[in-house]
Amino acid sequence: MKKNTLSWLGKASLLAMVLAAGFHANASVVISGTRVIYNAGERESTLKLSNKGKEPALTQVWVDNGEANAAPTTVKVPFTVTPPVTRIDPDKAQTLRIFYTGEPLAKDKESVFWLNVLEVPPKPVADAGQPDPNYLQFAIRSRIKLFFRPQGLKGTAEGAPGQLEWQLLKTGATWAIDVRNPTAYHVSFANLDAVAGGKHAVFDEGGMVAPGETQRFPLKGDIPAGVDAKVHYRAINDYGGISEGDAPLTQAGTIAK
Repeated sequence: MKKNTLSWLGKASLLAMVLAAGFHANASVVISGTRVIYNAGERESTLKLSNKGKEPALTQVWVDNGEANAAPTTVKVPFTVTPPVTRIDPDKAQTLRIFYTGEPLAKDKESVFWLNVLEVPPKPVADAGQPDPNYLQFAIRSRIKLFFRPQGLKGTAEGAPGQLEWQLLKTGATWAIDVRNPTAYHVSFANLDAVAGGKHAVFDEGGMVAPGETQRFPLKGDIPAGVDAKVHYRAINDYGGISEGDAPLTQAGTIAK
């Protein structure tokens, strides 16, 4: 029974994103945070799941390395989560325990993984006490970032957004911002707002810049060229809150797409 349940859940995890794209549903299971910070040297990290619905919920939890469509049984990551499968009754909670299994990871910068929570609602029952064959049902999967933070990193995660290097450029007919991250921490954004000559161009889809990397964010809107520009950023901190700031934008002119 356990083997069949896990196999079914593994298949459901692959279908969850496709199904969710075509239908609207409300998840009953609520995750207590928007990200997990696993500090090296700690024995474990914990995260609470709460069932806010009126029916029991079955959940499967696993970690992936960025391959969103990989089945839970095929991913290879240096973390285990317990319990991997659990039932949560209405108005009850379950604490997840995340363990680092010790495989080598970078010591001079953060590494990022993804924690998956797949919620499988109970089968609806018809009046006769049998499963209702006319009821459409699908699983809901949530993914949040899991950051592994080595000890002794230079600087702080809170200060990382203020050290980013920003460049405004035009790619064809549209504006974009190149963001270089010289820090040891990942920096995630809720949105970016480029301002020049009293006009705005925005990036509002959310994004992230990894340590030592440069990421390009396309902007919506038009701003005048050759005018002193700045960016107003809304970065997401360790607690899921927003840290806002402003920085100058150097201009690189127009480049080919």
